[in-house]
This record gives sequence, C-alpha cells and structure tokens, in this order.
Amino acid sequence: MADKELHIVVFPWLAFGHLVPFLELAKLIAQKGHKISFISTPRNIHRLPKLPESLKPWLNLIEFPLPHVDELPENAENTMDIPQHLGRYLSQAYDALEEPLTKFLEKSTPDWVICDFAPHWLPPLSSKLGIPCIFLSIYAACATSFALELFKGNKSMQSPEAKLLLGVHQRNEVDQSSKPKEVNRFFETLKGAQVIATRSCMEIDGEFVKSLESSSGKLVIPIGLLPPSPEDNNDHNWHTILNWLDKWEKGSVIYVAFGTEVPMSGSDESQDWIENESKRGMMWRRWAPQSRILAHKSVGAFFTHCGWSSVIEGLQVGCPLVMLPFQYDQWPIATFMEEKKVGLKVHRNEHDFKFTRDSVAKALTSVMLEEEGKCFRSEAQEMSKIVGDKQLQEKYVNQFVDYMKNNRPGYN
Repeated sequence: MADKELHIVVFPWLAFGHLVPFLELAKLIAQKGHKISFISTPRNIHRLPKLPESLKPWLNLIEFPLPHVDELPENAENTMDIPQHLGRYLSQAYDALEEPLTKFLEKSTPDWVICDFAPHWLPPLSSKLGIPCIFLSIYAACATSFALELFKGNKSMQSPEAKLLLGVHQRNEVDQSSKPKEVNRFFETLKGAQVIATRSCMEIDGEFVKSLESSSGKLVIPIGLLPPSPEDNNDHNWHTILNWLDKWEKGSVIYVAFGTEVPMSGSDESQDWIENESKRGMMWRRWAPQSRILAHKSVGAFFTHCGWSSVIEGLQVGCPLVMLPFQYDQWPIATFMEEKKVGLKVHRNEHDFKFTRDSVAKALTSVMLEEEGKCFRSEAQEMSKIVGDKQLQEKYVNQFVDYMKNNRPGYN
C-alpha cells in the first residue's frame, strides 16, 4: 500500500509568486512517480513554464475557467493583470471556483489536497469529502510564525512590523476589525487544514518552523526552499541581457527587481530614482530570467522587495541583498535576513514609514562599496551552500512525500 502511487490535487492562488513554487513542488513530486492534478485558470496555465515531456504522464495541468465578475477586466486571471485595488474582485472570482472544484474532487477522489492561503472554504470541503488537506505556505516560516503570533494577540498590533505585515501602515491605529480580508483568509485556511507545509528548511529557519508548530498546534512539515528549475539557455531575453551584463566588471552591477505587486506610492521618491538610474543602466520591463541574472559574475548585489521567492533566488547564488520591504511577509523576511547578515535594509522613517533617495543610496553603498559589504557577501556565499544544495532540498521533498504515503486515507 505504501508503494502505491499517490494522487494529489494542487490548488494555488492566482499570482505567479504562488503558481511557480506550487508548480516546482508538483514537478518534484511527479518525478517520484505520483499523479498530480494542478488546477488553475486557462491564462495562468498557458503562461507557466513548459513541462518536460517526461513529466506529462504524471503532472496534469487542469484548466478551470475563471467565473465572471463584473468589476474584473476582461482576461484578468492573475494579480499581475490588475491594479491592487481590484484584488478583492479576483478573490470573488476565485471563490466561485468552489463549485467546479467540488465536482472534480468528488469524481477523482484524490489522496490529498494541497492548497494555498486563499481558499478558506477548501479545508472544510475536503474534510467533508474525506480528503485530507495540507495548507502549503509559500512564505518563510519566520513570516508565518510572526503573523500567527500577531493574530493570537502575542505581539503588538501597533508595532511597525505589524502594520507593514498587514499592509495598513498608512493608518494611525490598527485593531482586529481592520485586518484585511485577505489576511483573514490565510488564517482560516491554516486553521482548517490538517497539516501545514512550509517553504523552509531547518538549517536556515528551523527555530521558526518549531515556533509555528507550537503556535498552530498542528504538524508543520518543512518541504525545502523549492529553488527554481534551470531556465532556458536559448531564451532571446537572456541573450539580450547577457550581452549587456558581459560589458561590466565583476561585482559592479546592482540588480533591481521588486516583483509584480509592489505598491510604490507617489510620495516615495522611488519612481524618480528608478527612472534616473535606468539612464545609467538597463531598464527591462518584460519578464526577466532572474536566476541567470543573479548568477552572472558582474552582479554584486540584489536590490529586492524581499519576496521569499526572490530572496531564495538571490541566496541560491550567494548574492548579498539590499532590502526594501513593502508589505505582508516582506518585512519579517527582511528583518530575519538582516539578522543573518546576508544583507541590509533600507532605512524608513518610523513615523510615516517613508524612505528617501539618501536612505537607498546609503544602503546600496554599504553593501557594494564599504567594508561591511564584505561580511554580507561572505555570509550570502555561506548560505548559498544550503539554498543551492540540491540533495539537501530534495531530502525535504522526499520526507514530505513519505509522510503523505504513510498517512493517506485508509493506510494502516
């Protein structure tokens, strides 16, 4: 029975920062001979990286049309397709996938469901159908643990970290009723799932894995960091960027990328700074092969919003970080990485959370040119030995699969 192949349904949120790590995990499990039903909407499925032919018998990409919501633009199926203020309507459309997903689960009777933070209705649904549900947090364990402690009342809702985590840092006061509905989804899903899987490894954030297990009262399984698969060498975008990078000396380039959802306000000097700096460098407005850029010898630092996927890509190649967190999990991740001495946060004013061009310049100079930058580079290189250790990361996936095999319904 333990050797029988699993059938696992995977249901990520409609954002590429979620779709890609969910797909990485799905591919790793499929490589071990288990059936994966990866469910998303047509446009999201079509924009994902192509699957290797060898995985197609095991990994089935299933398209569910996104239900219509009047306020959503036509063909908007991902957070990158809409401005941030329309996010709640994307959530409404996503919630309407409950009906077709229910029919699929009833018909296919999988062994497990692995879901993201958004479908708070899925854990009770899967429980009703007798299918155990795993909540996969694609965030660092430090961020998930901090957030859970915050919502349990063990940390101050008024702290700068709390306000940034909740995305409400422009308000003077925060109380329980002001928590964004998207954050509530996270905790309802976490509460309803039987098991929590976290994109973590004990060698980096083991203390927070243990803290999360204690706070949640649930089994927490670290599944490794899911570093991205190698990108296509023949990609035209990469050759254009490579030709530019090759012109520069070793460690002289700063790579700047803030993801697809960072809300830069007009009062920040960020847009002016970016436009001015782009005249001295290369501004790339399309998809970029980020892992390959970061691995290039000319790149000396990664100026990042501190999304966990971006941090993993930077540390995989030992690139030190200059960190400018904006919302949600980014702040606790930046604080944790600064404590690990792999990078430096850009200073923000405590009273209004704003940053200036001077604070950006100071952080960049410290990492790129000053003596302490040597420490950041050294520590980032040391951490790359963990993040880039394929055998270590695969060990976590193997342990996760073993758990699912040994705890599937009906297995004794």
